[in-house]
Amino acid sequence: MVTPPWRINEVLERAENGPVCLEKDYDLKLLVPGLKRVIKEYDIVFDPATPVPQDDTLADSLWKAAMDLYLEIGTLNTDTHRRILFTEEEIKEALGNFPGRFTMGFGRDSKEITSRMIEDVRRPYCLFSPDITCDEDIFVPMSMAYLQEPLANGVCAPILDEIEGMPIRSGYPSEVKGSVAHAMMFREAARRVGRPGIFLKSVGTAESDAAQIAASNPEWGERLTDGRFVACITELKIDNSLLNKMIHFHTYGCFVGCLAGPILGGYAGGPEGTAIVGIAYHLMGLLVNQAHFMNYFPFHLKHTCNTMRELLWVVSSTYQALARNSNFVSMSNGFAAAGPCTDMVLREAATHGLVSVVSGGNLWEMAVAKNRHKNYATPMEARMAAEVGCGAAVEKVSRADANELTLTLLETYEANIESAPLGKNFRECYDVQKVKPSPEYMNLYQKIRTELEDIGVPFIY
Repeated sequence: MVTPPWRINEVLERAENGPVCLEKDYDLKLLVPGLKRVIKEYDIVFDPATPVPQDDTLADSLWKAAMDLYLEIGTLNTDTHRRILFTEEEIKEALGNFPGRFTMGFGRDSKEITSRMIEDVRRPYCLFSPDITCDEDIFVPMSMAYLQEPLANGVCAPILDEIEGMPIRSGYPSEVKGSVAHAMMFREAARRVGRPGIFLKSVGTAESDAAQIAASNPEWGERLTDGRFVACITELKIDNSLLNKMIHFHTYGCFVGCLAGPILGGYAGGPEGTAIVGIAYHLMGLLVNQAHFMNYFPFHLKHTCNTMRELLWVVSSTYQALARNSNFVSMSNGFAAAGPCTDMVLREAATHGLVSVVSGGNLWEMAVAKNRHKNYATPMEARMAAEVGCGAAVEKVSRADANELTLTLLETYEANIESAPLGKNFRECYDVQKVKPSPEYMNLYQKIRTELEDIGVPFIY
C-alpha cells in the first residue's frame, strides 16, 4: 500500500476550481444544518453517564454520519472560496491504501506508530509535548526535560515567541530567524540527552509557509524522519499557505501531521456535533492535508480543555468510531484546565490518558493551564497520562471499567474546571540547570499516584 499523498494534483485543482462558497455560507448554510441533519438521521445522543461509551452501534453511526457530512460539504479553501469535494469511491480508495503504520525517527531511537483498536493491549505511541510558548533561555532545558522521559517515543518542542530580544512576528524575518533557531536548538537538546534519532515534531514557532520551508535541513534542522504539521482552520477549512506547507513537506519527504481541534460550543455545537466534525477532520486530514498522522484535540470554547465529561465522551466516541471503521494513525492531545504542580492537573492527565487509550487512541500529552500561559508546562503531566494510558493497555482495561474509573475521577475535579488553579511554571517545578523535577512536584506526583492506584487506576509500572 502507498502512503500519502493521495492524488495531490486533484486536491490542488479542486482547491482552485471547486464550487464557489463564501465562508459564512459554508458555516451557516452547509455545516450547521448538515450537522443537525446527520445527528437526527443517525440518532446520535450524548449520555453524560457514559463518558466512555460501550455501544459499538453508536461508534458506527458516528462514522456514517461523519462520512455523510463530509461528502456533502467537503473542505473550504478560505483564500479561493472554493469547496474541495470528494466522492465516496475516492474516500474509500484513500482509506484502503492507507498503511496504518509508520516508523518515525531513525536508528535505535526510531519507533513504529500504528493505528489501534478499541481495548487494544498494545502500548500506545506516546508523544510528549508542552504545547505552549516558553522563554528562549529555557527552550533547551525544557526540551531536554521532555526528551529524557522514558515513555516518550517522540517529542514536540515548546514554541518561541522571541528570539535574541526580538519579538517573533508571523511573516516577518524574525519568524524565519526564530524558526531556524528552534530547529537547531531542538536537535541539540535531543543529542544532549542521548537520543539523537528520536522523532522530533517541529517547528511550532514557524506559523508561515516560508518559515517552515526555511527550517527544512537534514544537517541542522528538520530531517526526513521528523514530522511537520499542516493545520486545519476551524471548522473543516484550509488556506493556500497551509497547502503550500503540505506541498513542501511531501516534496521534501518528511512525515506530515494534521492538526485538528473541533470546538464544542462553536459551529460544531454540542458533544454529538463535535464528535462528528472530529471524525470528518480525519477524512480531511487524509485527503486534503495529506497526513500520515493526526493530532486530535477537541476542546471547549469557554474552558479550553478536553478533560471535562462532554469532551471525554467526544474523545472516546471519536476514537471508537475510527478504530472500528478505519486504520487512521491518530494521537489524542490532552488539554487540561489546571496548571503544573497541582493535584487537579495530575488527575486530569490520568483521566485523559485512560479514556484515549482504552478507546483506541495513541497519546499526545499534554497542554495544561488551559493552554494560555507561557512557561506553564512540564513533562510530569505528560508522564502521568502516559503511565496510566500504557497501564490501561497492558492491564487490559475494558471500556466498562474505564467508564467507572472516569466517573470516579471526574468527581475529584469536574466542579473546578472553571476555576482551575494555575499552578507553577517550569522554573518553579524544575531545576533548570540539572533538568530535574523539584522535590515538591515529585512528592505530589507520588501522592496522587498512590491515591489513583488505591481506586484501581492502572499504571505501566
